[in-house]
Amino acid sequence: MSGHIVEQDVLERVLGTALRTGGEFAEVFVEERTSSGISLDDRKVEELSSGQDRGAGIRVVVRETTGFAHTSDLSEQGLLHAAEVASAVAREGGSGSRTVALDERRFAPPQPLVAKHHEVTKAAKVELLERADDTARSNSSAIVQVTAGYGDSRRRTQIANSDGLLTGEESLRTRLGVRCVAAGDGGMQTGYETLALTLGFELFERRSVEEVAEAAARRAVSKLGARPAPSGILPVVLRRGSGGVLFHEACGHGLEADHIVKNTSVYTDRLGDLVASPLVTLVDDGTVGPQWGCMTVDDEGHPAQRNVLIRDGILTEYMWDYMRARREGRQTSGNGRRESFRHLPMVRMTNTFLLPGQDDPDEIVAQTERGIFVAHLGGGQVNTATGDFTFGMTEAYLIENGRVTEPIRDANLIGNGPEVLSRIDAVGSDFDLAPGTCGKDGQSVPVGFGQPTLRITGVTVGGTSLA
Repeated sequence: MSGHIVEQDVLERVLGTALRTGGEFAEVFVEERTSSGISLDDRKVEELSSGQDRGAGIRVVVRETTGFAHTSDLSEQGLLHAAEVASAVAREGGSGSRTVALDERRFAPPQPLVAKHHEVTKAAKVELLERADDTARSNSSAIVQVTAGYGDSRRRTQIANSDGLLTGEESLRTRLGVRCVAAGDGGMQTGYETLALTLGFELFERRSVEEVAEAAARRAVSKLGARPAPSGILPVVLRRGSGGVLFHEACGHGLEADHIVKNTSVYTDRLGDLVASPLVTLVDDGTVGPQWGCMTVDDEGHPAQRNVLIRDGILTEYMWDYMRARREGRQTSGNGRRESFRHLPMVRMTNTFLLPGQDDPDEIVAQTERGIFVAHLGGGQVNTATGDFTFGMTEAYLIENGRVTEPIRDANLIGNGPEVLSRIDAVGSDFDLAPGTCGKDGQSVPVGFGQPTLRITGVTVGGTSLA
């Protein structure tokens, strides 16, 4: 890795100190991050921010105990002290992980520090949001409020451990979100659209600001005349893309190895079993660039890779971070991730998605006599031990006589992950991925999720009218 944040000989001495004082395994994770953000609300700049953060987290393992310390002091003295503290914590015995936060000492720099990100001015970024506002409002006179937000970040990491590994990566991420409120006789409705990729400002060469704003406005306006959602068990057709969040939450988390080894997943001890429809192949792949969850190496320094979790309905593999794989005699799958240098890594998804099938997406709808067409799925909750979930539909329509007809108001999909996987009876030949933020145990990381258009033969719809 060129352009080290911390020199290699310093890292070697830090690792040596951690091992000399009792560590069996030691790791140094160094991070440097710059970011900027702008929000525009009703044509006014409400927030304009920028930040810089750098530091290191040091992990020391002694048998079943992990000691962890983090520091913003990247001098050799600061790193050696953190290594000594982490090693001392690990030697205290017991089981589990404990974190020690070191006091940060701040000194005025000899000259102002400039966080260089993209060669794009703040004025150009504001103009981007103003274009989004103009486009959304021109879509319909019913649009009464537009909020647009822009954010970018540059992240450099450096990872060294006592196995002799020294690596790291540099990544850029850029994000645009547009939220529109439409008003009509039936009240107010909201539409939201996000564009986010692991790219710099060239993101907007792939998809225009106007396209994002139009999608948000259309989603809000379409719901003004929406009917109450039906209730009961109905066939559901998920349009390609954002419906992948259902499989990320309801299935993906249950395939993360920490849940497996703790026996808190419905998929524990199920390798080789038929756990889904034979039409289902579920993949987690951190190499799919420039999607939101892609990376060169994970936060333990191991290359991102493509992991087939379910193949033709058969459970074939779990996702592993390095330490858990090491303890279980397995190979890491490149899924060790952390929010920042202040956090221990844990097993996390990257880009998780169902592979396309052979069915024509239009025919899937045409062959559905009555049901729900979900064009955009929102967030939800899942119990990994049972697979039970609840997800919000933020854009959905009735399917009547094989045709997508009237929009319905926001409602929930309620079900069970393994049952939903088994009830998929049609998988389209199309495909799309959407960006998201995954939260787990207090840490958030960027992820991607996706799927082709597909049909689930029966899911409980939590609406307010009779099906």
